[in-house]
Amino acid sequence: MKIALVIPTMDRGGAEKQVVLLAKGLHESGHDVRVFLLTRDGHRSEELRAAGVPVVVIGKRFKVDPTALFRLKKQLVDFAPDVVHTWLFAANSFGRVAAKWAGVPVIIASERCVDPWKKSWHFQIDRRLQKISQAITTNSSGVLDFYAANGLDPEQFVVIPNGVESVESAVSQAIDREEAFRRLDIPAGRRLIVAVGRLWPQKRVRDLIWAGELLATARGDTTLVIIGDGPQRDELLRHRDSVSSPLHVRFAGQREDVAELLPHAEQFWIASEYEGQSNAVIEAMLAGVPVIASNIPGNRDLVIDRETGWLFDVGDEADLVRSSLAAFNDPDGSHRISKQARQRIVDDFSLDAMIRRHVELYERLLAECERAKS
Repeated sequence: MKIALVIPTMDRGGAEKQVVLLAKGLHESGHDVRVFLLTRDGHRSEELRAAGVPVVVIGKRFKVDPTALFRLKKQLVDFAPDVVHTWLFAANSFGRVAAKWAGVPVIIASERCVDPWKKSWHFQIDRRLQKISQAITTNSSGVLDFYAANGLDPEQFVVIPNGVESVESAVSQAIDREEAFRRLDIPAGRRLIVAVGRLWPQKRVRDLIWAGELLATARGDTTLVIIGDGPQRDELLRHRDSVSSPLHVRFAGQREDVAELLPHAEQFWIASEYEGQSNAVIEAMLAGVPVIASNIPGNRDLVIDRETGWLFDVGDEADLVRSSLAAFNDPDGSHRISKQARQRIVDDFSLDAMIRRHVELYERLLAECERAKS
């Protein structure tokens, strides 16, 4: 098959990572795949190009840029794909229209997150463009429920969980605990807790800072390391400095060695107020790190409370700290839960399964298209 994947950028986000993994898997399976970036290039494109996957930058210059729509249509006409699969709102909007104009047989969108930021006009566009789509993929039943509640036809949604690389393929070279602590500038003997995510309101990093300070005060030996960058970085650093200290809560910035650091963490925290399906949570579970997560639909798809992790109420730092203390105080139970979590990821969220489910969807929709013509 000839497959076009359309996404706004190649920034360091969860959807972008899934597009990279899918594109590489499709390419390795013998399909002709290209990735079209609606707005701009980004860090993750390097991995695509190294794998032999062409990346085309359309260069949308502002929110409503009709010239980008025509440039994308021209690129799709030249490529003549069997399938166009768009990801995230801007690409779902521009990409589906361009694919329709280019006469592409199968048009699929992808919704990756519960999106409370959307206004009524966003959902009007979503509902209108659903009529020219053969399917909408998502990674979570929670995302499906959100869009169904906002007027989209749930029958058109196909849930394909995120895929994750095995620990062996994700980690190029294992490091020991001393090296991990040296890289993070943490004194030996501390109990390491890791959080990974973009520094912006959705992730509720302020909650993590408060909880990190509360736990360190209660135990005296924990350090929460927050990995990631984003528009709230300076504000969050000032907040940390006003309520805590770098010994209790550290910011490590954007890093390329998260997979090497994770196995040395004692816990993984996520406090998001909404998610689709967190790649970081999946990777922590696969690495055997106990996960304590906010009780929201995307996280509940992964974390079963006290079976594959712990859930706490959104915004309740004390509840997060209680769960953390319970895990620290019951190392045998924590180890059992982390083993069950790892097995769940191995069984249900493998990279091969994610790629296979996409290929099966593309093939089924193409076959239906051919039958409709005959």
